[in-house]
Amino acid sequence: MQKQTLKPIDKQLLDIYSDYLISSFSHTTATGLSRMLDNQITHDKVTQFLSSREYTSRDLWLLIKPTLRNIETDDGCIIFDDTIQEKQWTDENDIMCWHYDHAKQRYLKGVNILNCIYHNDNGTLPLAFEIIKKTKLVTNPKTGKTNRQSEITKNELFVQMFEKTLKNQVKFKYVLADSWFSSADNMTMVVNRKKHFVFAIKVNRLVALSKSDKLRGNFQPVSSLKLEKDEVMKCYFKGVDFPTLLTKQIFKDKDNSERVLYLATSDRQLDSASLNAIYHKRWKVEEYHKSIKHNTGLAKSPTKTVTTQSNHFFASIYAFHKLELLNMKMSLNHFALKSKLYVKALMLSFKELQALQSA
Repeated sequence: MQKQTLKPIDKQLLDIYSDYLISSFSHTTATGLSRMLDNQITHDKVTQFLSSREYTSRDLWLLIKPTLRNIETDDGCIIFDDTIQEKQWTDENDIMCWHYDHAKQRYLKGVNILNCIYHNDNGTLPLAFEIIKKTKLVTNPKTGKTNRQSEITKNELFVQMFEKTLKNQVKFKYVLADSWFSSADNMTMVVNRKKHFVFAIKVNRLVALSKSDKLRGNFQPVSSLKLEKDEVMKCYFKGVDFPTLLTKQIFKDKDNSERVLYLATSDRQLDSASLNAIYHKRWKVEEYHKSIKHNTGLAKSPTKTVTTQSNHFFASIYAFHKLELLNMKMSLNHFALKSKLYVKALMLSFKELQALQSA
């Protein structure tokens, strides 16, 4: 069977559309882009670009690969996390549907995207993304209500994205993720592939304090350990053959309430300070999510179909890459760059108004 060749992305239109996303401060539309360019590119051409085949992580990789090769280092990190962009008034479909937001502890209607980013001291780049598609309809026999479900779990997507990163020969040392991805299987997979993990751990995870305890099945919950703040303890997680290091962080939330965070790593050379410092880099994925939502128009498109919506999200992620290139060049973060564009737009608008008034 002959392998199907995918039609390449129209790079010129992608650059124009992604620049439009960065430059805009309101909703972005095909008509708006065409008008901005004085109809040099028609509304139909923009629509056709967004309606083309669905752009994927493979397309993103081909675009960001040259930049990554220039900045990657052996001690880099790849970071996994998902985000939900609420789109309350958009018609429901396979990607625009209801997702549970663990931070807000309620269901939100919108798009859920699992992201993998690369980070080191040189910069932050999007490596891969997967839009969660809930294509399976399941009816609750008790309530009669029909809900959407994905046919593949986020942990399965995590594995696929991790393996693809290795296949692409990305240089990195650590895999960072929150407790959602810190299963025994994922721990084992990362170590078997000669990498290290630094994962957040749920308090009910079971550990043994020695190999002999593990062999006898003497496990206890992480929360029951006599582990002081910033102390490092060697332990064996249930279902994991090798020893790991465990540490505990205690910090205060905005409401001044105390929270405990347990971290585990396969790198037994780390002390508590180093372990905490590496995991702190996971915050870069939160900054990434914030930037694509506020600076590259992730939600600011009235697209209606799965393909046009997916391709708009793809362009928004690619636009982050372009902002990061500017950040590397000018040492201005994404919000400072966006603010610079906003002030310039105000100046030009003010100048045009003055000209109209004096005509």
